[in-house]
This record gives sequence, structure tokens and C-alpha cells, in this order.
Amino acid sequence: MSELEIIEAALFAAGRAVSLEKLTKITGKPKKTVLSAVQKLAEAYSSRRSGIEILDLGERYVMQVKPEYSELMREVAPKELSAPKLRTLSMIAYHQPLLQSDLIEMRGSGAYDHIKDLIERGFVESVPCGRSRQLSTTPLFADYFGLKRNDPKAIKEKILELLRSQGGQSEINLWIGKKTIAVTPMYESLMNMCGIREYFIANAYSPSKEEISRLLEADVAVISAGYSETVRQYCDGEILEVRSTTFEDLIEAIALLAEELPDEVDSKIVENSIKKIRETREKYVSSAVLIETKVKPATEMVSRIVNDLSLGISAEGVFIAPDYGTSKSGVKIEKGAQILIPTHRTVEGELLQRVCTKYDSILEGLKKFKD
Repeated sequence: MSELEIIEAALFAAGRAVSLEKLTKITGKPKKTVLSAVQKLAEAYSSRRSGIEILDLGERYVMQVKPEYSELMREVAPKELSAPKLRTLSMIAYHQPLLQSDLIEMRGSGAYDHIKDLIERGFVESVPCGRSRQLSTTPLFADYFGLKRNDPKAIKEKILELLRSQGGQSEINLWIGKKTIAVTPMYESLMNMCGIREYFIANAYSPSKEEISRLLEADVAVISAGYSETVRQYCDGEILEVRSTTFEDLIEAIALLAEELPDEVDSKIVENSIKKIRETREKYVSSAVLIETKVKPATEMVSRIVNDLSLGISAEGVFIAPDYGTSKSGVKIEKGAQILIPTHRTVEGELLQRVCTKYDSILEGLKKFKD
């Protein structure tokens, strides 16, 4: 085997920059001989019609796909970093040195796992800095992304160049805190209540192949409480669990999104939405004041609505159950129920309308009973 063949195989196998010193050790040849061989190999790739090139990064050499072919190779190239992790890494590279606390504020708590993985891969280094830690890229980062040196200024310029060529201003917005948000169909109206305009809808619990692809790129997924473990296998970003049984649930959900997604929500719309929900709740609570009939809730969900309406509870009261029939444990929940509360399986419309429908079912149902 010639040193030319060994060097070509080494650069191909490495998948990142290899130092002249390492190539000298692998070939067993003098530094001068190896240097000459690398230059000949680079010239050979340059002179022929090839989609591959060899770059000299200053006594470090990398074999890579030529930039003009990189977009075409997107579908077949190995995706070692998910889109959310890549964005986290890019934000560290763009803003470095960057405090971990500032990054978490920009990217959300899900970035903690990203940081851990990026450190383990050797792309990011973390050093103590006051009560937080300071993050910056490593020489391996420069090697991996084909940069001649791990210089923060050069890296920042390169990132801006790539963003402008690939997506323009919409991509650049990512670096000022904008996030890709996925939301399940039931919670689309929650986006409207918060004034969030940019999001996509996906069935995060049992997604199609296309939805899985999009969920993997999401920075945040808004889902029903209790399904985090199911959704985690499809989403690498932050998961926000919300509930929508009571009026207070809706207020808490809006407040959560306002806290976690401050750059995406419209504070005025948030304020108006919460005001409307509170006014609606007051009407229902006022309607329930004169009801003396006691009730017997079948589930925790029913209990929460009953408590919000301040209705009396008794073991001999009117039996109220959700209409979903059988529980996960196989118990027939609605058996013997005198009032059935419609759940997400049987009621449609926006979230506020859904909550009102649940409360209406109880108040209207109790009109048929007297103590």
C-alpha cells in the first residue's frame, strides 16, 4: 500500500479533520513525504470531476462533500445531531462565550440534555463561571464543520453566511430566540389564546412518518398532561404538558406558554384571553350557587369540575362520570352514571368551548334532580 492510498483511506474513515502528525504516525513515513502526498491527493480530487474535496485546515486535513452538493446529500447524509441539538450548538457557537443560564433562557429547559450530549461528543466545553457555567466550542467543532480554526469571530461570520444562503431572515430569527413549536390538534386554539402565530400541528401521540420527521425538528411540543413519555420517543425538544378540564386549567396553560415562550406570545392577547376565561368562569360559578343537590364524582376529573362549582358531595349524591366508558385499567367508569360529562373524544370546538360544554352537562343535568 502506498502512503497516498493510506492517507485517502484515513481521511475517508475519519469523517473529520486529521492532523499531519496523525497521518505521519499511520503511514510510518516522514512528515515531508506525508505532506507531499496529501497535497498530491488534494490536487487529484480537485482536477477530476468529483463531488468530494480535501481541504487543508493548517496541518489538518478533511475529506468532505463539496459545498455545491451538500444540499442534494441532505436526504442520505447521516443525521448525527437532531435539529434542536444542532440549533443549541449553533447558538453556543454564535454567541460564545455564552453562559449556560442565558442559553437555557433562550432555548428552554430541554437544552440541558442538549448541552450534556454536545459536551460528551466533544463539540462544546463547559467551565465554571460564577453561579453558572460558560460554554464555548472546541477545536473538534471546527474540524467537524470544516472550519480552518476555532475562532469565535470566524465561526459567527460562517453561521450568518450559511443562514443567509439557506433560509434568509427566517433562519436568522432562530438566533434571537424564535422556536419551532409543535402542537396537537386539540390545543391549536391555545396558540390563538396566546397570540402564537408560528407553529405546526401534529398528532404527537401516534404520528405519521411525515409528522415524526417534523417533530424531530421541533424545539417545543405542546401536549396533553400524562403523555410525555409517549411523545419523548418522537420529540427531542422541550415538552410542555397542559390540561384543559377546568377554566383554571386553561389559565395555567396560557401562563405556562407565556413563561416558556416569551418571544412567541403576544402579551396583550394573553391578558385578554385570561380575562375572558375568568369572566366566563364567574358566570358558571354564579349559576351553581343555588343548586343544593349533592353529587358523587366518579373520577378525579369530575371532582375538579364539581369543586370549581362548589357543589356539595355525598356518597348518595347524583352519580357523575365521564363518557369515555372504560378506564385504562378496564373499569367501566360510566356504569350507573346519572350524568355523563363529554370528554375530548366526543366534544369538538375550541378549548374554552369544550370546557363550557363539560360544565353545562353538569348544571343542565342537575336541573332534573331534587333533594
